[in-house]
Parts: sequence; structure tokens; C-alpha cells
Amino acid sequence: MANSDSKQYKQYGLSAFLPLIIFLGIYLGAGIIFALLGYAGDSFKQISRVAALVVGLLVCLLMGGKERNLEHRMDAWCQGMANADTMIMVMIFLLAGAFSGVAGAMGGVESTANLGLTLVPHQFVFAGIFIISAFVATAMGTSMGTISAIGPIAVAVAQAANAHMGLSIAAVLGGAMFGDNLSMISDTTIAATRGAGCNMKDKFKMNGLIALISAIITCVLLTVIGTGNAEITGTFEYDIVKVIPYIFILVFALTGVNVFFLLLAGVAVAGVIGMATGTLTIVGVSQGMVSGMSGMYEICIVTLMMRGMSGVVRDLGGIDWMVNKMVSKVRSRKGAEYMISAMVSLFDLALGNNTIAIILAAPLVRDMAVEHNIAPKRVASLLDIFACVVQGIIPHGGQVLLCITLTGLSPFTIAGYGFYMYILAIVTIVTIQFGLMRTKEEKAGIKLYDENNQPIAAYNK
Repeated sequence: MANSDSKQYKQYGLSAFLPLIIFLGIYLGAGIIFALLGYAGDSFKQISRVAALVVGLLVCLLMGGKERNLEHRMDAWCQGMANADTMIMVMIFLLAGAFSGVAGAMGGVESTANLGLTLVPHQFVFAGIFIISAFVATAMGTSMGTISAIGPIAVAVAQAANAHMGLSIAAVLGGAMFGDNLSMISDTTIAATRGAGCNMKDKFKMNGLIALISAIITCVLLTVIGTGNAEITGTFEYDIVKVIPYIFILVFALTGVNVFFLLLAGVAVAGVIGMATGTLTIVGVSQGMVSGMSGMYEICIVTLMMRGMSGVVRDLGGIDWMVNKMVSKVRSRKGAEYMISAMVSLFDLALGNNTIAIILAAPLVRDMAVEHNIAPKRVASLLDIFACVVQGIIPHGGQVLLCITLTGLSPFTIAGYGFYMYILAIVTIVTIQFGLMRTKEEKAGIKLYDENNQPIAAYNK
């Protein structure tokens, strides 16, 4: 097994990050090259993240010098993958996929979207599109699914009313990122809470106020800037019963129900409703589960490989080197919060995937959070917020690429109307700058982490 006492081995410092640097170079470099060759929105799909990570694994196995044999390197990789937080994260990803698959197969997505379209006041069309997208994304836990469901409607509204297409699709994008940031079954929420070591409901409460303030400002701005003459027309049929699974998940998640039990119960509720309404059979429920879980396979593989790479980087002394560098530059809680936000933003800018950015950043900022006694739910909130902010703006992110596909607009036009992302960033920066959102334990100076840098459960509720 890899020796836990890394002091007796050579420490590589910045060089320890070579596997990660090569991974980023291959993935980003290939994406840029294929974009120049004319692949446009598909450029970053030509060489997958998994393939680039396999090369990163090979580099990991070649590093370490004579004092770290191949068995030691493999142990370091496997120990990085196999910690409890990573395994729990993977299982939650799979269960969230199962729930989404069954709920979607029984018609829950259409009913949820159409319910929102029926309830929205037509005179506030762009704000309404934002609110509908936010509601659907929070219920579904996926920004991509929300854009796929609501995006075509927003495009049709803009065309029919001769309204601004960029404003319309950006309202969908903003609402989708709102829900992706807050949803209990979103992969970003799962990654942030497991990485920071807090409960989902605690992160929701910490994150929710910031997101709500940002959403209200966004709705006012969309209403003021909107043409005022665009209307949502058509008949949108829905079955309120099919919305129940999403409401079930949201309500009981806020009460603190164990996430494993909650997702399993959600699958059961969605399956029973599907069979009761005649939209699913027992076979359909089974196929929906498999389909939903299969959609999570890549993120699970990437999560495991990323954590494995992090284990090797830590064994080579890279994590300690980075933490020491960070700590030497950070002299206050405010500086630590800015550093956490900047780190996850840079990873997302490089990777174009907010979940992977959070997975990569979370273990790197833990020591800094401990040093300045920042509550785990605050850490999770900052990680998720800034990953979503960047993801909703960058031209190579999946969400923006999907909006480009639906509208034919340039990514810069869409980003120019991405009011929610900018407002969310500004509101969060204000909380950092003025020391807002501190918990009562932080204000009282109560230590929130134990000697092993793990959150103390009694003080993190």
C-alpha cells in the first residue's frame, strides 16, 4: 500500500500536477483544434474527457521516481478513488439518474414545464420564462434537460412576437442555472455538499437566499428590458399528479431526509404514479431506471478518475504545495472565500464542466476552509455558485452550446444577456466583501472541524 507518511518520499511541488496539466492540455487543446477545423459546437466532444483522463492515468503511473514503485503508484490512485465521500457521491449520482429517468418516462418533465407555462402571467413573458426554467431545473436537477424542454418554446415565443431571441434564450439559460445550482438532485449540489462535507438542506438554505435575491433582481431587469408585447400562446396540457414526484423530492429534502432513502422513495413514487396513470408498466419503470442511470455513467467514471488523479497528486506532494502557496497568500477569511471562488471558476473555465470543476476544487480548498474556520455549507455554496456562474457564460460549456444550437446565435450574444449569472456573482461577491452569511458558530469562534479536518457534525447543522 502507498505509505501515508509522504515525508519520507521526494515531494514534487508544482511538478506533481503534471498529470492534470497533460489532461487539460489534451482535452482543451483538442477542443480548440477541432473548433478551428469547423466542428463548432461538437469540437469538445471529439476527444472525450475520459480518453484524456486515461492519458493522465498513464502519466500518473510513470511518475514517482525509484522510491515509489508501480504498486505504490497504483495504491495512491486507488486510495484517491476509494474514499467514502467519492463512493457516496457516485451512488447518489446513479440514484439521481434513476429518479430522473423514471420521472421523465412517466411524463413528469412535460407536465412540470406545461404547468409553469400555464401559470406564468403573459405580460411578464421573459421573467416568466426565467421563472419556469428555474422551477423546472430545480425539480429536474438538470440544466441541460431544462434548456432542452423550455428552449424551443422560448425560441417560438421570440419568433412569434418578434422579440429579442438572445434575451429569450438567455432567460431560459439563467433559470436553468438557478435550478442546477439549488436542486437537491443536481450533480453540482451532490458534488459540492459531499466535497465540503455538509448536508444538502444546509447548503440549500445558505445558497438559497443568495440565489433568490439574484433571481428577483433578474426578473425585474428582464421585465424592464423586455419588449412587453411578447406573449406565450398555445394550449399547454399537464397532469398535476405527474408533478408530485418532483415536489416530493424538494419538500422532503428540505426536511433533512437521508438522500439515499429519499431518492429511492422518489423512484418508487414516480413509478407508482406512472403505473397508476397508465403511462408506465413495471417494465417501463425498470427501463426508465436503467436509462437514467446510464446517463450518469460518464460523470461517475470521470469522478472516480479525477479523484484517483488527485490521490496521486497528493502522494507526490502537490496538494500540500498548493495549500501552502494558497495559505501564504490568504491572510483572512475574506481572502480564503475569494480564493475558493477563484479556484473553482478557473477549473470550470478550463474544463467546461461545473460538476467536474467542483469535484476537482473541493479537496484542494478543504485545508484552507479549516484554516479560516469557514462553515462547510458556505464552502459548498461558494463552490456551486461560481461553478454555475462560469458554466452559464463560457462558450464551450454544454448549456451555452445547446442554446447556440437552438437559436443559431453566437455565444457572445447569449452571454451578453446572461443577467442572472452576472447578478449572482455580484451578490455573492458582496457577501464575501462585507462578511455576510456567517453562521452563529463562526461568529462565536466555535471550531467547526476536528483534528482530521473533518466537519464536526454537531456544529454543522
